[in-house]
Amino acid sequence: MNKTILVTGGTGYIGSHTVVALQEKGYKVIIADNLANSEKEVIYNIEKISHVLPQFEPIDLANEQACEALFNKYSINAVIHFAAYKYVNESVNNPLRYYKNNLISLLNVLNEMKKHNICNIVFSSSCTVYGTPDTLPVTETSPVKKSMSPYGNTKQVAEEILEDNCKADRHLKVISLRYFNPIGAHPSIKIGETAKGIPQNLLPYLTQTVIGKREFLSVFGNDYNTPDGTCIRDYIHVMDLAYAHVCAIERMLHMGSDINYEVFNVGTGKGYSVLEIIQTFEKVTGMKVNFQFKGRREGDIAQIWADTSLANKVLKWEALYALEDMLLSAWKWEKELAKS
Repeated sequence: MNKTILVTGGTGYIGSHTVVALQEKGYKVIIADNLANSEKEVIYNIEKISHVLPQFEPIDLANEQACEALFNKYSINAVIHFAAYKYVNESVNNPLRYYKNNLISLLNVLNEMKKHNICNIVFSSSCTVYGTPDTLPVTETSPVKKSMSPYGNTKQVAEEILEDNCKADRHLKVISLRYFNPIGAHPSIKIGETAKGIPQNLLPYLTQTVIGKREFLSVFGNDYNTPDGTCIRDYIHVMDLAYAHVCAIERMLHMGSDINYEVFNVGTGKGYSVLEIIQTFEKVTGMKVNFQFKGRREGDIAQIWADTSLANKVLKWEALYALEDMLLSAWKWEKELAKS
């Protein structure tokens, strides 16, 4: 019998690509999403790719009663928890919104998992937990530092909640995946990154600028201590990231581990500056990016990229897509959105 995976936030950017990857592996998927930053039509686009329509529950997991009803309705083998607000700058301006949603939803999910004897959860964490790193690349043993933003702090606190619960319950198994910067779209160009309102992430703002939706791309800060003065990040194709979740689920359900709380970096191990992203985008698409330098943005750090050797070895996972492929798929997705 196929295992059933609950994917919270499954109509979102990373969640939808992970649903596709899970269904390709034969898992049955239930999506729970309040559509705060996504659209219901995503589930039909998932069906076009995988030929399977995922079960969809339009609920807010921060609502305790709704979360309880969800877990009473289905028999679930594992959870992948994406459901969280995710923008650094927005969290700085509205911290209460982030603490309420990101932490209460996790607490409700964990409470229902315990009641229903569900032992496996993959948590959507972030490289923001490293703060401003002392050395690069960061490994899973790099210090977790005071966060630069409420968003990052919710990821830190969530990891602490999960680790504490693993200490209290030896049957609970948790894998926290610390993402770096996901970009790009599914090769079918049927799903990709769609932000409601003004994008907070670099790539959708860049592609919207090139397509004509925005006047120019703001590059926040050109005076950082980096080779060209702009921030450096580790960009990973969203499908590489999606497959990391499948590897984590399979480790839990099929391979097992003596450790019930594990953390893995999920990136490419390479850092690119904002200007390098712009230049590479122009090269692979032949399009010009109109950008302007602005002051530094609160909550941003200068540079970070991953050491992914632990995930490569233990999860048997590695990032396969090149930067050029990531950027080209993001541009194809933007052009597809322009048709609708």
